[in-house]
Amino acid sequence: MDWVLALIGFLAVFWLFLRAFVNSDNRLKLILVWLTSVVVGAGGFILAVKLGPVGPFVIVLMGVILSVMWTPAISEVVSKPLTSLFDGGFEPQEPKPLYSTALAKRNRGKYLEATFAIREQLAKFPRDYEGISLLARIQAEDMKDISSAEMTLNRFCADAKSPPRQIAAALTQLADWHLQIAQDADSARTVLEGIIARFPDSDMAVAAGQRIAHLGGTEKILLGKHDRQAVAVPPGVDKLGLMSSTEFLIPEEENPGKLAAEYVKHLDVHPHDTDIREKLAVIYADHFQRLDLAVGELAQMINFPNQPPKRVAHWLTVMANLQIRHGADYAAVRQTLQKIVDTFPDLPVAQSARSRIAHLALEFKGIKEETPGVKLGVYEQNIGLKYGSPYQR
Repeated sequence: MDWVLALIGFLAVFWLFLRAFVNSDNRLKLILVWLTSVVVGAGGFILAVKLGPVGPFVIVLMGVILSVMWTPAISEVVSKPLTSLFDGGFEPQEPKPLYSTALAKRNRGKYLEATFAIREQLAKFPRDYEGISLLARIQAEDMKDISSAEMTLNRFCADAKSPPRQIAAALTQLADWHLQIAQDADSARTVLEGIIARFPDSDMAVAAGQRIAHLGGTEKILLGKHDRQAVAVPPGVDKLGLMSSTEFLIPEEENPGKLAAEYVKHLDVHPHDTDIREKLAVIYADHFQRLDLAVGELAQMINFPNQPPKRVAHWLTVMANLQIRHGADYAAVRQTLQKIVDTFPDLPVAQSARSRIAHLALEFKGIKEETPGVKLGVYEQNIGLKYGSPYQR
């Protein structure tokens, strides 16, 4: 039995030594400590035997020396289970690129040196998107060298192992630089069309198409900054404070029919521009009392493929709001809200829809009490179809 206990003790000590050796940051130092301990222990024991009565003092001295040598290691073994909860224990840390030097140089205006520092890190981590994006930003935004930034991003996008979303983000950023820095809407459009061609059936393609649809307005703003026309300022109104009414000074609101016509023409060219289609739906409902046309526009957007769930939930909420405002019955509104719950049960908007369904009867009652019997004006019933049916796009 004694030899079994001795074997177990020997194996436990051997395991501790082996574990310490494997996890040591300085194995050479650990080996020197072991050798020194063996020499001190053996020498002290032999010396204690030879000295006789003085031997115990030698053993005490030897214990002090060994305790000084081994206290740090023993303390680490005892405390490591607790500290491992915070620092990960003996698991090796994943190597990561460091861009603090590059950022410091960029903040001091040393852009070329910053690019060198980034390239040093990218040599070790060639597919690190953070470093590639930072390098391209310095090239485009600080050095005004969009061609170099484009080469940097295109090299990343050409790598077959690059994640699709990072590729789309890189190309979208490149399109922004073409617009904001080079003021080149055509190049921006080409880059965004590249996203659609590369990821045709995805939400990334939808987002790129949405940006393309609004490039015309962006281009006008950019050109207007460099081609400012003189604006004639009309003279002010004399004796304004003595007038009985100033209503004639209030600017006229833009004609809803004209806006609807412009939106429909825009949608003929960019049928997936959901921002404009939502505005058109609101005009149909609020200004022309055509809830059916408004619901049709919103239904088209809801049925578009690859739309973000939050956007679809938003359009369903808009549909419910318009239905309540313009006389839809309880069952129709409840069906719209229930679709939010059924389609997106895990989104926060689903909980809002559940709560609204629970209080929908009170909401209808409040609207009836607050809305007096006002006779509506006569509108042209086919105003939405005058410029082309939204259901035929």
